[in-house]
Amino acid sequence: MNINIRKETPADYRIVEELTRKAFYILQLAELGVRNPVCSLIRSKAGISLYRVECVEHVESERKNLILKVFENQEDAREIGNYLMLSELEIPTLPLLGFTKNAILLPDVESGDEYRLGRESDLNNPKTARAIAKWYRMLHEKGRGYLSGREAPMYDESDMLTVDNMGMVAEKTGTAENMLWQAIADDYSTIRGRIDALPRTLVYNDFYWTNLIVSKNGESAFMFDYNLLGKGTAYGDIRNVTSSLSREAAEAFMREYGDDIDDGQKKADAFIAPLVTLVSACGYDAFPSWAKSALEELKNGDILRHLKEWLDMEADG
Repeated sequence: MNINIRKETPADYRIVEELTRKAFYILQLAELGVRNPVCSLIRSKAGISLYRVECVEHVESERKNLILKVFENQEDAREIGNYLMLSELEIPTLPLLGFTKNAILLPDVESGDEYRLGRESDLNNPKTARAIAKWYRMLHEKGRGYLSGREAPMYDESDMLTVDNMGMVAEKTGTAENMLWQAIADDYSTIRGRIDALPRTLVYNDFYWTNLIVSKNGESAFMFDYNLLGKGTAYGDIRNVTSSLSREAAEAFMREYGDDIDDGQKKADAFIAPLVTLVSACGYDAFPSWAKSALEELKNGDILRHLKEWLDMEADG
């Protein structure tokens, strides 16, 4: 007797994955008490899924649109705590309509009258840049007070600068002979101590127009998507914003924010930022184009020069 056993195909796995994901978000909506939801997937990437949810709050009410964000990995669910923290600090953000340990429920900006999602043209708009600067200044000012005297186990990009990660970058970029790595190894305890001593505040870390919300009158703006929100230096956060803006918009941002960052943070960031970029880039199978300038800074000696300038500055101080 011949028994034909059907082999599973990639399509079968995709169906199972989709059914599992659907069951997961339905459970989250049930826990949140959302009635009669009609859901459509907006995007799903790296264990984070975003859904538009059309629902009825009460039997006789009109339907309203919401956004459900679901986290498959518990590490990514830190965004829930970040929303709650920003709300506690009264820093403008989307109102958190509900949450579970794996999901958050937010209003759908596109269906409202007050705000709109960011556009690429906002990067060239001085008025929008000034509105963004007001939000960042509030984040940094309140963030300093929030972190003062507090041991906060938050995401910190500088934590990537470990001995093991430096070795990994050296190997993957083929730069093991570069003098930077020996300089870091020879003085790592001092370098690490000075990184840890830098003044910290709350930082957004992930600026781009796709994470931006702007009021329809253009007077206010704020960032959303807080998975990478953490602690770090104010200057590093400012550099992250202004490097994406046009020259005119960046100047408007700085006039509104106020250029009161000390040179020590600037010198430290010139060393830290490209190394953080390289550590992140080396986690990909193919080296990404957005890290090529950091790799060039490594190869031409700029990162080593910035390290020496920062250490000399600290020693003189």
